[in-house]
Amino acid sequence: MAEALNPYRSLPDTRFWRKAIANVPPFAIDPMTEVPFKIAPTDKVATGGSCFAQRIAQGLQASGFHYFVAEKGPEHLSQAAYEHGYGVYSARYGNLYTTLQLVQLFDRAYGQFKPKLEYWQRPDGRYVDPYRPQAVPEGFATPEEVIADREPHFAAVRRVFEELDVFVFTFGLTEGWLVKEDGAALQLAPGVSGGEFDTDRYAFRNARPHEVAAEFIAFVDRLRSVNAKSKVIVSVSPVPMIATYENRHVLVSNSYTKSALRCAADEVAASRPNISYFPSYEMITGSANGAQYYTDDQRTITETGVRVVMKLFFDHYTEARARRANVHALKIDVARETAEAGKVVCDEDAIEAA
Repeated sequence: MAEALNPYRSLPDTRFWRKAIANVPPFAIDPMTEVPFKIAPTDKVATGGSCFAQRIAQGLQASGFHYFVAEKGPEHLSQAAYEHGYGVYSARYGNLYTTLQLVQLFDRAYGQFKPKLEYWQRPDGRYVDPYRPQAVPEGFATPEEVIADREPHFAAVRRVFEELDVFVFTFGLTEGWLVKEDGAALQLAPGVSGGEFDTDRYAFRNARPHEVAAEFIAFVDRLRSVNAKSKVIVSVSPVPMIATYENRHVLVSNSYTKSALRCAADEVAASRPNISYFPSYEMITGSANGAQYYTDDQRTITETGVRVVMKLFFDHYTEARARRANVHALKIDVARETAEAGKVVCDEDAIEAA
């Protein structure tokens, strides 16, 4: 009788490590069970977050889905638009590494928050927007140009939020920098891609899991106030942080950051309807994979890893008839893999370059 009442007896194979992991080839592991919604080829899918979100965007574009880009470059930049920051994300906001950046982007776009810090100057004399210093790689000739560019940018951001059907956001970092005067969240530390580091003006912040969750939930509530139909997919970037400002080894800081983001993602997915957690982090970093999806630097994700993740994405979030064969093709050309990895714009790389 006791055995018959064992609560584990009737559970599916996916609930058991031996059946779902140990006895399954790494490439065939599927950690997803069910999703709350599907993506149609006509749905407008917008992206934001860390560098890894770009790989999802590229996979959507390559597979014939509607990757929604509201801020497009002028005609004369059509061949080099990507290099000028257009199409990297759905608007030219660059990497949104922290959830505080995201919620403040919404508030700035809708006129609910106007940071007092207006611009930074670079060593080359050009000016940049402190909240996206590398999103416009060429910079601006004057501070006035920085300020003037915000209006069309914010108009594009509002269009993204109001018209998207699905928003895919990849949590990237817990560490970030704030302007002390008003708490404005920066994309990069001052002095990396403009401005000058000054402890009297700027403060380091390492968000706790509950702060990350609360900030993202606040963003979802704002998003649905202007777009009630919006659905959200969240993931955690499997790309390790490039540097830490905490007084400890980068490996320890990276472990905290990813653990905190993963916990926050769980809270977020459980907090509101039509928010789904996509386990790309587990697919890449899982012990069963033996780090095979990283290149020699143990940080860059190989094209094989990206394709495995995208196969999982399409298998679960799209109907069978909408899937594309190129997502399932896992044979890799090494030269092409190197080229594809080079197309990802990671603003965090500027920390090391600086």
